[in-house]
Amino acid sequence: MPVQHVLLDADGVIQGVSPRGEQIARARLGDRLMPVLEDFWVAEQAALVGEADVVDVLAEALGRHDLGHLDVAELYERVWLDNSVDAQSIRLVHRLREAGYSVHLGTNQTARRAAHMRQDLGYDDLFEVGVYSCEIGVAKPDPRYFERSVELIDAPADSVLFVDDRADNVEAARSVGLAGVHWHLKEGHAALLERLAEHGVAVA
Repeated sequence: MPVQHVLLDADGVIQGVSPRGEQIARARLGDRLMPVLEDFWVAEQAALVGEADVVDVLAEALGRHDLGHLDVAELYERVWLDNSVDAQSIRLVHRLREAGYSVHLGTNQTARRAAHMRQDLGYDDLFEVGVYSCEIGVAKPDPRYFERSVELIDAPADSVLFVDDRADNVEAARSVGLAGVHWHLKEGHAALLERLAEHGVAVA
């Protein structure tokens, strides 16, 4: 079936952490930045499926690295909610819609960040369907995430093309019948357009 729907990942495809947020993280965490982040990324999984508050998870990770004195809520807001939205990616969303494709968001997010993206970044208006892991109780690369995605989009799996910056997520999408494109912002949008065209997706 021809592609009729494009499901886009958020981080690494539509947005990233801003340089300002990275600077704050480095200033606050110093040489413990990477150990804290690696610890947090593992522990964050519960928050990504709606089973924990991400600020509590971050507080616990900081405490394990003797950084429990930091203002966790303020740090989370200034680093994790300071997103750099890519203007070219946003333009591509509009171009896809103008070309007749339905465009959706498929992302692993905690409840706090999902609310920020929906309300403050305006993603509810930009995308027809937003599939946030914290709201459906399952995260990529679990194939059930993509099964639920096509249910919410209300379309056959083979009519949906998924774009993500992680190869394991793309493979999981393919395993349940979606088309998949592996791409990261750093590769440039010309590369993305070429990969979309390989699946018959063309924009003006």
